[in-house]
Amino acid sequence: MAVIGIAILYATFYVWLGVDSPGSMKVTDLPLLLVGYGFGASFVALFAQLGGGIYTKAADVGADLVGKVEQGIPEDDPRNPAVIADLVGDNVGDCAARGADLFESIAAEIISAMILGGTMAQRYPSGFILFPLVVHSFDLVISSIGILSIRSTRDSSVKAPIEDPMAILQKGYSVTIVLAVLTFSGSTRWLLYTEQAPSAWLNFALCGLVGIITAYVFVWITKYYTDYKHEPVRTLALSSSTGHGTNIIAGVSLGLESTALPVLVISVSIISAFWLGHTSGLVDETGSPNGGLFGTAVATMGMLSTAAYILTMDMFGPIADNAGGIVEMSQQPESVREITDVLDAVGNTTKATTKGFAIGSAALASFLLFSAYMDEVASFANESFKQVDIAIPEVFVGGLLGSMLIFLFSAWACSAVGRTAQEVVKEDYKEKPDYGRCVAIVASASLREMIKPGALAIISPIVVDVDLSKDRAIHLAQSD
Repeated sequence: MAVIGIAILYATFYVWLGVDSPGSMKVTDLPLLLVGYGFGASFVALFAQLGGGIYTKAADVGADLVGKVEQGIPEDDPRNPAVIADLVGDNVGDCAARGADLFESIAAEIISAMILGGTMAQRYPSGFILFPLVVHSFDLVISSIGILSIRSTRDSSVKAPIEDPMAILQKGYSVTIVLAVLTFSGSTRWLLYTEQAPSAWLNFALCGLVGIITAYVFVWITKYYTDYKHEPVRTLALSSSTGHGTNIIAGVSLGLESTALPVLVISVSIISAFWLGHTSGLVDETGSPNGGLFGTAVATMGMLSTAAYILTMDMFGPIADNAGGIVEMSQQPESVREITDVLDAVGNTTKATTKGFAIGSAALASFLLFSAYMDEVASFANESFKQVDIAIPEVFVGGLLGSMLIFLFSAWACSAVGRTAQEVVKEDYKEKPDYGRCVAIVASASLREMIKPGALAIISPIVVDVDLSKDRAIHLAQSD
């Protein structure tokens, strides 16, 4: 949808505005008109992720409390009225919300890369503008091939131990990675070759390789910290043997520790991609190298070049979770439940993998978006715009407020989950469980509770911009 939507808008504007005809806008400025599409994608992702997250976690917590704690029955027992709300929440939070999140990341990355490509296309071929669309079109093809390559190696007629589902999924991912390297390299040679710098396409191909490796490392890091086969999860399980307190302390510690490696990987990726782009041989009108920022854009495209397969792995999680719930509700034999438990454990890892992948791509895309913002401001202002001065009080205060908003937003979202879960627990029944009532409680509460955090994310930048701009204007007037 991201590729189709942007391609249709680009083609429509190209034809409607008569691009490159006398008296009309240039094709290099056309990507600037696509910014609204990125804002729309971000707006939808905000509410889909927030509302879906409140829904699924409130339903999950409420089902656990009302079942395991109050009644002493399994989480997915059919006597638990919140069980259907829990199963629906897996789809709302992990399918729809994660899909909207990656849709926003891909759309923002494509548009910002096209804006930077428009800057490059002022001196070089227009392929720099279309390159992001081509890369993500190939993503759909190679991810489909990777999905179709997934096969079980177990003979169903022979009784044998259950295969590791994660290993099977990783084989498909390996196929997708190999195809991504091939198609990405071919795309750079096709669209980014220029006679002024004949070897530049090779540097950009290496930038894409940096992004692809970053994606793979993110998947590996997430698997290491969330898979029950590795030391972190085993250590956390061991801490549970001494009580709730040690479990909470170990869990918080593990969560904080797990942020270190991704930050290091992202830092190395940005620096490497910028250096490769900077040394590509592309220069501006003054002869200064100007390929560094576009190199980071290419690295981001490389990281997201397997996004469709990663999203497929994410879908595996809620499907396996729902399968386990259905097995429990239909009172299947214990042997069947053992199989779904293995699938569910792997599903939790794949869901976490997608979250790490989305956050990593967002980190690269945020740098890319800021670079595209600077290019856009310079384009409209008709003057060079090279830096943001952190020594200016308004800029520094804006950064502080932005950091604070993350914690306030998270606090409101968590409290919303707690209040909604309490409503589920308070809902009682006398004769039989009312599944529909629990679904209605969680759905209405999740929609209601996301108003405050959503308004915070939308209104705060507007208020800060108005206030700080006014203060800056007063400051400049006084200095004059």
